[in-house]
Amino acid sequence: MIQSMTGFGKDVIQLPSKKITVELKSLNSKNLDINARIPSSYREKELELRNLIASGLVRGKIDFSLYVEVTGETSNTQLNIGVLRGYMEQLRAANATPIGADQEVELLKMAVRMPDALKVEREEIDPEEYQIIKNAVIKALEEINIFRDQEGAALEKDFVERIAAISELLKKVVEIDPERVKGVRSRLEKAVDDLKAEVDENRFEQELIYYIEKFDITEEKVRLSNHLDYFIESINSGDSNGKKLGFISQEIGREINTIGSKSNYAPMQQLVVQMKDELEKIKEQLLNVL
Repeated sequence: MIQSMTGFGKDVIQLPSKKITVELKSLNSKNLDINARIPSSYREKELELRNLIASGLVRGKIDFSLYVEVTGETSNTQLNIGVLRGYMEQLRAANATPIGADQEVELLKMAVRMPDALKVEREEIDPEEYQIIKNAVIKALEEINIFRDQEGAALEKDFVERIAAISELLKKVVEIDPERVKGVRSRLEKAVDDLKAEVDENRFEQELIYYIEKFDITEEKVRLSNHLDYFIESINSGDSNGKKLGFISQEIGREINTIGSKSNYAPMQQLVVQMKDELEKIKEQLLNVL
């Protein structure tokens, strides 16, 4: 069963004085790329959280967000009174006219927005709270993997239908191949007749066989059929391997292109174009497979 790289997972924990929200969003990428947005107080745990996410998602462009919202009455952000008073004195001095109560309030608003007017007291990480956060990350990982499985099931259905379409087109190629060979032979014979030249029949037959063999697509038909079967077999395997499916799709494309270049027959070339169209749609979707 295949798995998509697209997904979203979220978990929200309400503590007595805090609300913790963990969000995970993933998109397709060749490798694992984790972009983490976490509060500064948890920076020392970032590597551990990254490793936890990497073990659960393996590949993709991952956006990880951790929000900690204080909902209680206490806060670790305090006014820096000494700095604030200094700003107020400077602002009063800069005002040439006497200051009323309303202006004093406005000056205070300006002072609070100045650098270092607020100070944040660093809190030590609470082990119990951190374990809650880890559990929330694990739950978000479970949710995002469920999302990926559902997306993967939709992709798998689409792949099976398109591979079946290519198989049906290949059957039509096999059906019209004898007619194609006859057409090539008749065109060559007509070209020789138009020259009105005498030729050695045995020699001509040998050259004709050699020329027709150059356009023989028997091997390509067999290999293409095998690649299509292998693609379905890989989809039904126990692991999700988008890179492997990508390699198989390249081999499928190589055989289709060779059949097209050798066909020299308009009805067969039309079938080849249809096969290429189905394969391109498969390749586009494969970019999103884990």
